[in-house]
Amino acid sequence: MALDKLLENEAQSEIERIRAEARGRAEKIVADARERAQTLLDSRQRLLENQRQAGLVRARSAADLELNAARLTASESGVTQVYQMVEDYLGNVTSAPEYGNILSRLIQEGLQAVPDAEAIEVNPAEMNVARHLVSGVEVRENPSIKGGVRVVARGGKSGVTNTLSGRLERVKADMAPQISRLLAE
Repeated sequence: MALDKLLENEAQSEIERIRAEARGRAEKIVADARERAQTLLDSRQRLLENQRQAGLVRARSAADLELNAARLTASESGVTQVYQMVEDYLGNVTSAPEYGNILSRLIQEGLQAVPDAEAIEVNPAEMNVARHLVSGVEVRENPSIKGGVRVVARGGKSGVTNTLSGRLERVKADMAPQISRLLAE
């Protein structure tokens, strides 16, 4: 019986050793699986956080773009209103007392640009003022001219139009940034 007992003890020891070894391997497998799961979880969390941050950046960028678009629209609207006010003023400037001086300068500049001028065309409402300002050149009515003159040469084939509204049109693009800046202040 002692041999049986000895064999049984030895078998029991071997079983315990195998069980312990299996438990150790199982614990290692579980630990490795937990580590891989944690690594995967951390990786997914980083990915989600990066996606969240990217979404926030996109949302901020979209909001900034929308804000800038609104500012630009407001600025353009303000510039348009300023130009409309100036055009309204220029439309009424012909009735101002100082308009004779303005028309005189417009005529002089036109004559300098076209030295061989045959005629000066002005709006019919400005004929009397223009006749007093011009000598040596025919003064004609031209209803399409408003707030200025058209100096004509070579039978009307060449000439220059010098009006206040024309001058405004020429400087609009250059003045828009300055007007926008002033409106923003």
